[in-house]
Amino acid sequence: MHATLPLLQKTDFPAIRRTTLDTLQVNLGYKCNQTCVHCHVNAGPNRTEMMNRDTVELVLAVLKARRLTTLDLTGGAPELNPHFRDLVRHARALGVKVIDRCNLTILFEPGQEDLADFLAREQVEVVASMPCYEKDNVDRQRGNGVFDKSIAALQELNARGYARPGSGLALNLVYNPQGPVLPPDQSKLQAAYRHELSEHFGILFNQLFVLANMPIQRFGSTLVSKGQFAGYMQLLRDHYCPANLDNVMCRRLISVDWQGFLYDCDFNQMLHLPMKWHGVPHPHLLDLLGQDLVGQPIVVADHCYGCTAGQGSSCGGALENREHVG
Repeated sequence: MHATLPLLQKTDFPAIRRTTLDTLQVNLGYKCNQTCVHCHVNAGPNRTEMMNRDTVELVLAVLKARRLTTLDLTGGAPELNPHFRDLVRHARALGVKVIDRCNLTILFEPGQEDLADFLAREQVEVVASMPCYEKDNVDRQRGNGVFDKSIAALQELNARGYARPGSGLALNLVYNPQGPVLPPDQSKLQAAYRHELSEHFGILFNQLFVLANMPIQRFGSTLVSKGQFAGYMQLLRDHYCPANLDNVMCRRLISVDWQGFLYDCDFNQMLHLPMKWHGVPHPHLLDLLGQDLVGQPIVVADHCYGCTAGQGSSCGGALENREHVG
């Protein structure tokens, strides 16, 4: 694995600061039942990092103390954490919106047979990775057989009411390019997804989120190996759009790793770039219980061009014409 941080730290990316915090994005662990080429977490079946019960309880304490509105759960496969369901139940009891960043195939893992029912019952918003509507492209990026399982999982979620009018159950899909290119126009690709998935599989979804691949971890290492890293970074810089700075997710979101340490975004977490906050060398959830963040500087490096290139990219998709991303 090639380290990309030394290639990213020297940057001229503009300084940005935090606004009002409303979202905790919590990585419950790096273990996953898949090993995807584009994965910026380098997640996989052999990873052992997993958030423990005490840290999960601390997440809930912060949600309550800071009166946050959204808990965004990610991994790895967040559902593989043994405390996933308790965390979801208690967060929902607090009135917090819960997002599950789901790889879809997890629904067919042993012990997860009732996962779709659980998510629907707790009214969890599902954000599901679906990098293409064509079988060969998905299997090439995520592994053989993943497309068929993903289609079956989406049909299972639709059967529980997800994306059905009036159900209140949101099902959003995520697209990543397969190589060192910018993603296509989100609205046009969403229309293509909607037609293809409905026409061939009867699948409904709410929105398509189009994300740029970040030049870090597994994807970044692949770029280095192929001699494409510098070219991809130049592409991102050439398409930098200053207007996207107002809506980047790090202004309203904090990323929490499996040990409870805090980062400005999930990408900084993977690069081990902790937040700069009130002189604390490596802020933790415990610090978040008592101090405000408004106006604090955000740690930036060259990978930030990935969030601001072209139509922009965030955990909620393209940034263009969006007033709030979180």
